[in-house]
Amino acid sequence: MNLKYMDLAFMEAKKAYDNNEVPIGVVIVKDNSVLSLSYNKVETNNCAIYHAEIQAIIDASKKVNNWRLDGCDMYTTLDPCPMCAGAIKQARISNVYSALSTTSNINRTIINDIFTCADSSNPSVNFISNISPDRAKVLLSEFFQKQRKK
Repeated sequence: MNLKYMDLAFMEAKKAYDNNEVPIGVVIVKDNSVLSLSYNKVETNNCAIYHAEIQAIIDASKKVNNWRLDGCDMYTTLDPCPMCAGAIKQARISNVYSALSTTSNINRTIINDIFTCADSSNPSVNFISNISPDRAKVLLSEFFQKQRKK
């Protein structure tokens, strides 16, 4: 784990914030090289699947010309939702480092189940959360306070 990549994820989250999107940013790294950076664009694209994680997976896959992202690490400012966890697992991302744990115990259980279910062709995902919780909480809190004032 390298916190400089989490800093990049927070820079992406700030872009989402500035575009009135839920401020979640993601970076995918392999061998100390950034493959992709992304942030939420659900509102911008009027589409529920434009989560930062999904877009980062698409961009990284294009960059390496392979849907398998074996050996890659993902840095995200918030735990992935179940949809994104499934995509992360299917893309074969090795490690996910999250700044803040999800507040929903149900989502947390689902994410853990997705990440730990392994077979010979699709290994488990190493998942570490709450790396920078205070920083993520401040960003999310400021965003939702700003949204309530509209």
